[in-house]
Amino acid sequence: MGVKQVIIVRKDLKMGSGKLAAQVAHAAILASERARNKNFEWFKEWFNVGQPKIILKVNSLKELEEIHKRGQFNNLSTAIVIDAGLTQLDPGTATCVGIGPAPDHLIDKITGGLKLL
Repeated sequence: MGVKQVIIVRKDLKMGSGKLAAQVAHAAILASERARNKNFEWFKEWFNVGQPKIILKVNSLKELEEIHKRGQFNNLSTAIVIDAGLTQLDPGTATCVGIGPAPDHLIDKITGGLKLL
């Protein structure tokens, strides 16, 4: 069984590269901590194979929220990142979603149609 984590980023926000990297890191950590508590076997396998991550994009808040809901509905560990608004974005802006780590085929059911960032 292959396992991975997927981070989905909103491209409509036009974040700078440093801001985008920080938001992706937030999503990766938050989602992986949730996965570690929810399904330790998936987390352990993912950790031991090098923590593979795929970064994908959506073009709107609506798309981001839909992906997040689908992840939750399918009982996967998810985390939506809400920015504090201290730099480039307004407070409360949803920037990205982390899903997993989880088996590839479960994540692909939700994110398989998205394009790479």
